[in-house]
Amino acid sequence: MKKGTVIALIVAVLLIAFIPLFLLKDAEFGGSDDAGSAVVEEVDSEYEAWATPVLERALGGELPGEVESLLFCVQTGIGVGIVAFFMGRFVERKKQGRGE
Repeated sequence: MKKGTVIALIVAVLLIAFIPLFLLKDAEFGGSDDAGSAVVEEVDSEYEAWATPVLERALGGELPGEVESLLFCVQTGIGVGIVAFFMGRFVERKKQGRGE
C-alpha cells in the first residue's frame, strides 16, 4: 500500500472513534447488563429472577465489583493464552513444513 493510503486509513479510524464522543454530549455509555435490566423492568415490573449466580449463593451475598472484574480479567487471560498457544503451534508447524 502507498504511504498516503495508510495515513488516510489511520485518519478515518481516528475520526470514527472520536467524532461520536464530541457529537453525543449528553449520552450515557452503560453496559448491556444495565440496559437489559431496565427493559425487563419496563416489560414486567414484578419479574423475579429464577436463578442466582453460583458464587453469590455460596458466599451468601453479591460479589464486590473488584472481584467480578478480577474474575473477568483472569477468564480473558486464560482465553488469550489458549488462542495464542494454538496460533503459535500453527505458525511453527507451517515453518517446519517449509524446512525453515
